[in-house]
Amino acid sequence: MLGIRDCAIKSKTFQRLLECYSDREKVSRIYRQNGGKVVGELGCDVPDELVIAAGMLPVRVYAEKESPLVEADKYLEFSFDPVIRAQFEKLLNGTYKNEIDFLAISNSTDVIIRVYLYLREIKREEPDKSIPPLNFIDWLFTRKLIYQTRNEFIAELFRQKLEEWAGRKITDQDIAAAAAICNEDRAALRKIMALRRAKKPRITGCEALVIIGSAFFMDRKEHTSLVNQLAAEAASWPEIDGVRIFVTGSAQESTDLYELIEKYGGVVVGEDHDWGDRFYDRDCNMSYSPVRAIVDRYMLRQFSSKKAFVSQRVKALDEDVDSAGAEAVLFYINEYEEAASWDYPSQKQSLESRGISTCAMMKMKYPVYENDGLDLKIKNFIESSKG
Repeated sequence: MLGIRDCAIKSKTFQRLLECYSDREKVSRIYRQNGGKVVGELGCDVPDELVIAAGMLPVRVYAEKESPLVEADKYLEFSFDPVIRAQFEKLLNGTYKNEIDFLAISNSTDVIIRVYLYLREIKREEPDKSIPPLNFIDWLFTRKLIYQTRNEFIAELFRQKLEEWAGRKITDQDIAAAAAICNEDRAALRKIMALRRAKKPRITGCEALVIIGSAFFMDRKEHTSLVNQLAAEAASWPEIDGVRIFVTGSAQESTDLYELIEKYGGVVVGEDHDWGDRFYDRDCNMSYSPVRAIVDRYMLRQFSSKKAFVSQRVKALDEDVDSAGAEAVLFYINEYEEAASWDYPSQKQSLESRGISTCAMMKMKYPVYENDGLDLKIKNFIESSKG
């Protein structure tokens, strides 16, 4: 059984990352107690660089697995995917009242756009609800110059809103410095990726999720320093034998799914969701002006299933799977999260034509442990993928 191993648990560096990954409000709580301001982020395309440039702490809004969905049931249709419903619940039930000061929402998925519209209307109609001040970032993801120009305008609007929230001007030098900080963090995470994707991996999928995901809840400079230290330590961790699995589909905000995969002899060597490898996919090009560098980064990252054509996703997944040296691909898609399932038939055909086995688990319940028989399905998939 792999998951998080003793070598990781015994590492003080990893322990600090795990602490921030597990107690996701600890750093922001201390940050606010010391007079800092925290910006919650819903959607994967809120530019951390601008938030950091404003002197504020960016943190990712996440789903609480055990929370009853009282507010979500009151306001949202049941056809909203379960993770979004749980995130919405946290935003309305008062959880974030003492944890974030502001909320930035990007149009990363169509359902998040609807959540923004619901939150905006609830805030207008029911001002007593503890919804923080909102800002919506309406990117265009088509890769054309005219859209890049428009996105620079959108980034400038977000910059102005952050200046209002922070109570100070954000200079180009501030943005360039913040972009450099985020680039350094992404470079550190690529060292972890190299160890994870080595011919004999040194990092498990569960450990990787902790290392990557902790960035969403802590100071980025500290994260960079810790990840660089850990990369040096992990180079001597035991090598891992197992079926090399690539995970695609719904984002995994916890290690639950990966624990099952690695329990039965798999090792997750990569993923293309936004709580994993896609987070550090592309740097800001510092030869551009600061705002253009940020727009370039968010426009030209690897294609997301939520904002791409099927042909683009087929090519993107093929490239990611080859880069990871994966032997098999698990498509794991939550119920009501339809976009990823549209890509599946063409992606399956392309992968299997090259000898890479696939398994599709569609319309999955949330959290992972609510799915009866999932253990056996994963065990059988890994057994069938050996060799």
